[in-house]
Amino acid sequence: MIVRPRLSSLRLLFVVRGTILPRVLPHVLGIAALSALVVWAYRQGYLDLQISSPAPLSLLGIALSIFLGFRNNACYDRWWEARKHWGALIIELRSFSHEAIALLGDDSSGAKEAARRLARRNIAFAHAMVAHLRGNDAREDISRLLPEPEASRVLASQNRPNALLREHDRELATLLREKHLTDITWSELRTHVHGLMNVLSACERIRFTPLPFTYTVLLHRTAYLFCLLLPFGLAEALGWFTPWLAAMIAYTFFGLDRLSDELEEPFGTEPNDLSLLAMARSVEMNLMEALGEPQPEPLKPRDFVLP
Repeated sequence: MIVRPRLSSLRLLFVVRGTILPRVLPHVLGIAALSALVVWAYRQGYLDLQISSPAPLSLLGIALSIFLGFRNNACYDRWWEARKHWGALIIELRSFSHEAIALLGDDSSGAKEAARRLARRNIAFAHAMVAHLRGNDAREDISRLLPEPEASRVLASQNRPNALLREHDRELATLLREKHLTDITWSELRTHVHGLMNVLSACERIRFTPLPFTYTVLLHRTAYLFCLLLPFGLAEALGWFTPWLAAMIAYTFFGLDRLSDELEEPFGTEPNDLSLLAMARSVEMNLMEALGEPQPEPLKPRDFVLP
């Protein structure tokens, strides 16, 4: 996620780092070069455009901008929904751990150790969620946070966050049988496990259900075809101002298209994707503090990007 201080209106016009410009600049420069070539060929008499009005291109541009805006809104909805689910995840992990420590922390030594296991398993769940959604491996974090043989059982699972929730259920059932929890307190803690399952399922739905591919391809192709045809419709009317206007329009359309691609997959590692590692680290810091154990350092942005 891009994290920058609020800039003045003047600086916003010229800022480059942390924007979409570096990723679309080659395409924009290509359109500007094509526009200059078209204008030069027209002025030298090598190209007879015979276009009396750019109105047809204007109509196509209006329609394209509407569809690009619709796709951008759809992708942003996915991004924002993903962020809300991760907010709910952090709430569930903190509440679950704090209640477990409060309910079991003053009991026997066995119950105290169970409360610590529940909290550390919640930390492992946050890291396992990051790896699950990004296609990475959370082996190192799970191994350092969980004891054996639990760590081996979780690592052997294809869905490690789901395996951690099974371990939660097993632990809570044992505490209920051993009378460390009453039916009411067990039900309260079990509600948090159900909440974590809801968040996991919702994030998997976003992660594994992209926008329709044909819709994305149609808009992508149309945007590039429009920008490639634009110089031929403007060269006669605008002359050498054509490369500048074509570059500005190309920046807008290519930028919206590229930004939509990033927002469509909110759990990825692109600059505009969610900072999942930073949020998982925040959970670890909070719960380690609750356990009275040393806390890791918070993650900091690199080149204005928080991982």
